[in-house]
Amino acid sequence: MLLCASGLTNKQVARKLRVSAAMVGKWRGRFVSNRLDGLNDDPRSGAPRTLDDKKIDDVVTQTLESTPRGATHWSRKLMAKKMGISDSSVGRIWRAFGLKPHQSETYVLSTDPFLIEKVRDVVGLYMSPPDNAVVLCVDEKSQVQALNRTQPILPLSVGFCGTPASTCTSRQPTAHG
Repeated sequence: MLLCASGLTNKQVARKLRVSAAMVGKWRGRFVSNRLDGLNDDPRSGAPRTLDDKKIDDVVTQTLESTPRGATHWSRKLMAKKMGISDSSVGRIWRAFGLKPHQSETYVLSTDPFLIEKVRDVVGLYMSPPDNAVVLCVDEKSQVQALNRTQPILPLSVGFCGTPASTCTSRQPTAHG
């Protein structure tokens, strides 16, 4: 409204604010007919809001400051039951506030009693390597490790290995395929 009052046209204001000229015209018309009251938002379409700010604040606070009994983190269903709201409402609140209680933002420290000595050895190789030294690094893939511990062994067929202790038999191609 201040730009319009300074003498700019709807198109000039729209270009400057990066909105449509129709939007500028709509707000200008509302101001002309109702003055400052015309600049208040009209009620929007759709269902009226059912959760008040206090309930939303309670969900966020519970998510951040507590854990459910017998669990490591809140699930949508557990939080919904505790707060007396739907689990989709919990999901919308968590999305709005960027909450992901199932994800951990921490790291695990090693319990290896020789960790300090090992770190010194490795860092020492990088900081002042001996002449003609080669440093190799082998890292485990935690996903594979987790799968190896939790997934049952699938039925074997010819050409596939079972466990590391088993032997592999490969199928030789024949004339018939």
